[in-house]
Amino acid sequence: MNTLRPFLASCVALWASAVCAQYKVVGPDGTVTYTDRPPPDAKAQAVPVSGVGGRVDAANLPSSLRPIVGRYPVTLYTSPGCTPCDQGRSLLMQRGIPFAEKRVETDADTAALAKLSGDRNLPVLTIGPQQLKGYQSNDWQGYLDAAGYPKTSALPPSYRNPAPTPLTTPAPAPKPIEQRRPEPTAPAAPPADPNAPKIRF
Repeated sequence: MNTLRPFLASCVALWASAVCAQYKVVGPDGTVTYTDRPPPDAKAQAVPVSGVGGRVDAANLPSSLRPIVGRYPVTLYTSPGCTPCDQGRSLLMQRGIPFAEKRVETDADTAALAKLSGDRNLPVLTIGPQQLKGYQSNDWQGYLDAAGYPKTSALPPSYRNPAPTPLTTPAPAPKPIEQRRPEPTAPAAPPADPNAPKIRF
């Protein structure tokens, strides 16, 4: 039992360091790291973690939930006909977790999901920088607890989560090439009649 305590303590420390991250830092070489401080390197790009995977409008939330949602936004990645996705959605709704939902329906969505999570399995749940693959009720509940979400709903009865949106934005259709009309030309003169009388002056 004593040998497990250092291991559990290290796990908690790793989880805390991930959850406390407020910035997603993209370095000039494309390396992505999470940190709780803005990067001093001007070449690095800092993006608030709350902007990853969509955002819930905090203005419609109780004041007790706003700081939690701002630091650890929840995003659920689903697809139609996915039973584990439906189970995960039900868990979030029953617990009163404000979340954004991203649908994976097209080939472009599937490719984006593979880039995001490393595979194409659904559902995927993100809580701030933490990513959970597959639906495991106990795991989801534990990470939501660690992020500070209440165990029972604090949302008003009138609250509705944002409607699901596609994971990727379809590219706009190309504009049709404008066909230039040919410029009108003067009608050709009729051919001369060889039998017409020749008049000389």
